[in-house]
Amino acid sequence: MGSTKNNYLKNDSNFFMLLNASILFICLFAIVSSIPSSRSRTNPALTNDQTLGISVEKALAEDYIYPKYIGTDDISFSAGSVLAIDLKSGAILYEKNSREPVLPASTSKIITALVAMDHFDQNDQLFVPPLIVEGQKIGLIEGEMLFAEDLLYALLVSSANDAAEVIAANYPGGRDLFVAAMNMKAQQLGLKNSLFLNPTGLDQEYQATTAHDLVKVSFYAMQNPLFEKIVATKTYNIVNSEGEVRYKLHNINQLLGNIEGVKGIKTGKTDGAMENLLTCIERDGNQIIIAVLGSNDRFGETKNLINWIYKSFIWQG
Repeated sequence: MGSTKNNYLKNDSNFFMLLNASILFICLFAIVSSIPSSRSRTNPALTNDQTLGISVEKALAEDYIYPKYIGTDDISFSAGSVLAIDLKSGAILYEKNSREPVLPASTSKIITALVAMDHFDQNDQLFVPPLIVEGQKIGLIEGEMLFAEDLLYALLVSSANDAAEVIAANYPGGRDLFVAAMNMKAQQLGLKNSLFLNPTGLDQEYQATTAHDLVKVSFYAMQNPLFEKIVATKTYNIVNSEGEVRYKLHNINQLLGNIEGVKGIKTGKTDGAMENLLTCIERDGNQIIIAVLGSNDRFGETKNLINWIYKSFIWQG
């Protein structure tokens, strides 16, 4: 994965990740749970097991025959962590180090978006505070007001760090409680090996996730019609009250619209994380979610994996 990544992920990263997560949850649980929830759109009936089809253990049972592996050439990756799951069955189609901790980069914006959609209405207007933002941004201007929905488009289409920071700043209690809410959301969804320390995904020591966790949260997120619509959007214009275009957004995901069945999900790229990509693809009524993390070529390797999967498996019934 390279020396840069190793500066962030120590050999004992699992221990420190879980220790810090436990401390964060214990200290902030009471505060976060006191935030008004009357506007929450979280489905309380959703269980952790429902966020990734059937269990992986069942999918790996000896009598499991669907989808059917028909064999093909081997495939290799520069990516340090890879996972492809058939959502109807929960079957693992391809796996490489899927439970090893990695830096999330902007894939963490999936959680950012879910927390935002839990709390804000689409037509809520959010204030842009003074910001010092690193990395990807669209250039939001201090003092302007934007609809929460427009900020979600900026967050998920253009992967704008300034949009993430504005959303977090407008959350009750501010940025720190927003980050706490991100971790509470991750805990609720059963992301057992993830710790989020900022709303953008910028590299930060002890921040970590896994391919398994990201596939799980991607499946959950795609059940939300607004999220599903946004991540499938190639271009979007944010307009002001006079109808004038204020920001033109372009989706970073190069596979969207260029590979059959790709419905989008989320890109990510930092020096520490290298290149990350979460992809949802649907063909003939069957959906697959793919995580390619720590790659030198996220789009090329994801494309190769998609092609390999459809050469290697047939769907029965």
